[in-house]
Amino acid sequence: MKTLPFIAVVLFLCGEHAVLSADPHEHNKVVCYWNSTSFERSGPGKFQVDDLRPALSLCTHLIYGFAGINANDFEVVPLNPSLDTGAGYAFYRLVTQLKRSFPDLKVYLGIGGNADPYEDTHKYLTVLETSEARTKFINSVNRLFNDYDFDGVDLAWQFPEVKVKKNRGTFGSLWHGIKKTFGYGKFKDDKEEEHRDGFTILVRDLKAQLRPKNKAVTLSILPHVNASVYYDARLIAPNLDAVHILAFDQKTPERNPKEADYPAPIYESYGRVPQDNIDSSVRYWLERGTPGTKVIIGIPAFARTWKLTSDSQISGVPPIETDGPGAEGPHTATPGLLSYAEVCSRLTEHAVGRLRRVGDPSKKYGSYAYQPYNEETSADGIWVGYEDPDTAGNKASYAKAKGLGGVAIYDISLDDFRGVCTGDKFPITRAAKYKL
Repeated sequence: MKTLPFIAVVLFLCGEHAVLSADPHEHNKVVCYWNSTSFERSGPGKFQVDDLRPALSLCTHLIYGFAGINANDFEVVPLNPSLDTGAGYAFYRLVTQLKRSFPDLKVYLGIGGNADPYEDTHKYLTVLETSEARTKFINSVNRLFNDYDFDGVDLAWQFPEVKVKKNRGTFGSLWHGIKKTFGYGKFKDDKEEEHRDGFTILVRDLKAQLRPKNKAVTLSILPHVNASVYYDARLIAPNLDAVHILAFDQKTPERNPKEADYPAPIYESYGRVPQDNIDSSVRYWLERGTPGTKVIIGIPAFARTWKLTSDSQISGVPPIETDGPGAEGPHTATPGLLSYAEVCSRLTEHAVGRLRRVGDPSKKYGSYAYQPYNEETSADGIWVGYEDPDTAGNKASYAKAKGLGGVAIYDISLDDFRGVCTGDKFPITRAAKYKL
């Protein structure tokens, strides 16, 4: 009978340990991506390490982007060594040291993220084909973690993108067949099953190496990667701490130059591809056994833009006929892309190049804004599909209603980090957090 009190004490201690080790952010994670190359922007768009601090009171996790893979030995390497590990900046060390000021923050190293040049992405497949290559990759992650105090690794794997589907006439179909025969166009993976199985093994073996060190392994699903081909959800989910579904860029000016549309809708809308929305992607993982608490919804802090011409309709209602990417902004300096700060500064009444905003009362599709083609001056217009604090809050509310793990902001250097529009820094990140 004396054993009963002892058993009770053991059970109590085990229960207490379980409570203490429970994830305090099981349903309210705010995962913030930061691409370190934003430091190289000029003017007000330049984002420095100290600019992270106001965001880190909002973020539970920070993903430092991005490392890549060496094509010769399959080891993880910095893609921007002068910034990441160089003597002048050493951002790997500076960013992980921020945990001294934010002790609850977890900092992960992102690998891939479409930061590796497209012509080099074959290595993301080749490393999966042999146990020797996978071991080299895993060992390099271990060595890197010995040198820098990252809390985990995020695999934003650069699998081949799904091609854009087009309606072709007779001649177009014939030419498409010729291109396929002679190998023109984007890469076709003839080893899809082998690469899917290799990735499953890589995730399993990587987690086995990092688990004793209490390091996390997460997955970021990049836009336009076919999840049903490359991810065996039932087998990899047990070895992942989170799945970040970056279900945005459903339409981009590069992939869809002739038609602007909502780039990041929550739900399917009439006449669109049924899979091109957040809800479809979430259901795919949940229906294959992934716990809801591991599923994180991606929210872009940037806008996609298209050029409006004399052939574009005046109303701006999407889908709308366009002619490629819209003009670049002063901060991001990239055609077809604007930061939220660049968008919101053009929504004010007296702004140069003022945009007309159209909200989303349905809370399903997202906001857009536009400046129509000017018939008097023949000046091109612009159509902007973007996220704002309201729509970011809608997506966070969706995550909460579905019992998901939280949201991921991509990336915080494109949020209004200076507070130029309302005075509040990181308004998209802030709005999403407060809706969880």
